[in-house]
Amino acid sequence: METLQPDDPRELGSYRMLRRLGAGGMGRVYLARSPGGRTVAVKVVRPDLAADAGFRDRFRHEVEIAKAVSGRYTAPVVDADPNAALPWLATSYVLGPDLTDVVDAHGAMPERTVRALAAGLAAALQEIHAAGLIHRDLKPSNVLLAADGPRVIDFGIARAVDGNRMTQTGVVVGSPGYMPPEQALGQDVGPAGDVFSLGGVLAFAANGRGAFGAGAASHAALLYQVVHGEPDLADVPPSLLGLIRACLQKDPAQRPAPAEIVAALAPQGVEGVLRDWLPSAVSSTIATHAAGILDLEAPQPPQAPGYGYPPAPPAPGYGAPMPSAPGYGYPPAPGYGPPQPGTVQLGSAPAASSAPSRRRVLSLALGGAAAVAGVGGGAAWWLGSGGDSSTEGKGTAAGKGASARPAEDSFTTPPAGVAPQPLWRKKVAEDSTSSAVPLLTHDGLLLISGDPLVAYDVKTGKVRWSKPGVCRPGAPLLFRDGRVYLADGDYDGELVAYDVKTGEETWRSQLGSKLSLEKAIAVDDQYVYVTATDYSDFESATEKRSSIAAVSRVTGTRVWIWDRDEDTGKSTEDYDVLGSVSGDYLVYAGSDNNLSVRKTILGVRRWTKKIGDDWAGQPTVAKNLVFLPGETLRAVDVETGKVRWTLKPNGRRGFNNPTVIDGVLYVSDYDGGVWAVDINAGKRIWLCDELDISGPETFVKKGTSLYGATGSLDGGLVALNAGTGKLRWTYTDSDNWGEQWQVALSGNRLLVTNGPEIYALPAV
Repeated sequence: METLQPDDPRELGSYRMLRRLGAGGMGRVYLARSPGGRTVAVKVVRPDLAADAGFRDRFRHEVEIAKAVSGRYTAPVVDADPNAALPWLATSYVLGPDLTDVVDAHGAMPERTVRALAAGLAAALQEIHAAGLIHRDLKPSNVLLAADGPRVIDFGIARAVDGNRMTQTGVVVGSPGYMPPEQALGQDVGPAGDVFSLGGVLAFAANGRGAFGAGAASHAALLYQVVHGEPDLADVPPSLLGLIRACLQKDPAQRPAPAEIVAALAPQGVEGVLRDWLPSAVSSTIATHAAGILDLEAPQPPQAPGYGYPPAPPAPGYGAPMPSAPGYGYPPAPGYGPPQPGTVQLGSAPAASSAPSRRRVLSLALGGAAAVAGVGGGAAWWLGSGGDSSTEGKGTAAGKGASARPAEDSFTTPPAGVAPQPLWRKKVAEDSTSSAVPLLTHDGLLLISGDPLVAYDVKTGKVRWSKPGVCRPGAPLLFRDGRVYLADGDYDGELVAYDVKTGEETWRSQLGSKLSLEKAIAVDDQYVYVTATDYSDFESATEKRSSIAAVSRVTGTRVWIWDRDEDTGKSTEDYDVLGSVSGDYLVYAGSDNNLSVRKTILGVRRWTKKIGDDWAGQPTVAKNLVFLPGETLRAVDVETGKVRWTLKPNGRRGFNNPTVIDGVLYVSDYDGGVWAVDINAGKRIWLCDELDISGPETFVKKGTSLYGATGSLDGGLVALNAGTGKLRWTYTDSDNWGEQWQVALSGNRLLVTNGPEIYALPAV
């Protein structure tokens, strides 16, 4: 920003010039103020262009179109005189630096800021395209970051400046590194071209560098990479990778539409995701410089006769981009360095009659930007880490603290690479969940193993009932015919049945005077299967052994019991037993690293097999096969214990515990890949090795989509095409890094836990 020179105009129309902001391809740009106190940027056309009748016609046409763009996330034309001796137009002046300056000063933006930026810019493109414009030069310097959201500037102006040169052979309009391949090749550019540029802008914001090379690279090198190369997205957060990759598809038809991006990132409205969206340092800078801008007064030196506009050199051709946004600019700030020539900066100031009143209005308009800086930029953003932050502890009253957002009965499928955002999200007490919390969904309820045992409404997140002291944290939630079966939470050694809808106790059963129930491990139509500590054959209570028993699901009476010593040949004290039922067989395993199979009717043992030292989990059983993970994946006949088939990992490091859904086995390997396997033949159907997070350990399926929740490190939720294994999207955040992720399905809603937080996401 410079002081006015003698050859600069002092007034244009009703606007008083305050400072010179810069110069662009079509002329000079000034900071100006209206009689009512509105601060604007005024662009004045060069004399040589003003003398071109064809240019005037094009300029007049573009001004009319630009006036139609008066959306929330653009800096629209507010006044213009295309018939003046030197045609001019005034645009809103945005109170905020451009993205280039912000990244230069502060580095890559936080994930939450980039998410909000994506929603705001997609909304801006909706506004621009609805007005019949294609931006064709969306880049970081054309994106301003205001306290209440981003603004896109300089839409449509390139058409007026370039005129009939748009059809010259071998000439490219736009900014290398951000233009789409079709634009780099001189082909027709449609609205999808702006989406490609959006992807480049988001990559720059998230990476801190251009996706196709550094700014110092030659134009030819950048254009080649845009057309033929792959984008550099190495430092983009995993939750943003899918969106940015989708925007940067070479084929325009494969890119998402701006409306799809907005619907996916901001289902409740863009304004919600833009609350406190900027880092605190940026918010503080905006507040400081806004006050300085609004205090500026017009200089008083005598005006030079006429405009005195010196002849300008010919406008740059298509081989060079226009200097960043011809207009705007904001004063230097500590940490930002000198302003870039001609860059658009700050924005539309509230109307006022004097500088002090403008300051007071500014303070209200920014909502106390300095205060925002004091709390670290805020955390109440809806996209990925917003929602309810209240906790639920013992004795929580029903409904307390629920972040209820009524869910719709149907959901819009997001574009490829874009994860849906939570329908609701809430935090429970840190000590009420374990690292791996079993989930149960039934009839619109979500139950999470922990103390208290809480039933949440899957549509709203509200607490339907809460029972302290009934569930040991991490205990399996066994459900059958409207009841959930648990070992007593007070460690009294009893089995208790609870009504799922109300949480009320249905019956309570003791196994015997010298039997203390440890854990309920499986359930079928007839029995609940439990492990117990048996003191019956010992004189001292310090001498004990583990037993396996079946309890009538209807009456709670013990049906059979067996000593687990026969499983191992030695005294067994093992409390980490997990089990599954398949047909007439109970299959269970524990930390003693033995897998055992018993008949469900009498409990007679069929066989026991060592399963390895590095695995303990709930056995996966389907179609009379037990599937054992490890260095290879093995299918074992449930009746005989014989290996039916073995699948080798083909150079990868082995398999985690698998899941069988609709006759297909899904399993992740130690290297983060996901396999689909034919359970009859043991042959791979597909392998997905494009995940940006660790391999899922639990799976659910809805329609044609397979959803997987990962372990604790590099965790999150992924959606794959169940038929091909192609990655659809990744959802993650960093709020609870290192905590286990779990997923369950209820209708068309995914219920996800990550440490002390619960999410409901559309299953789309």
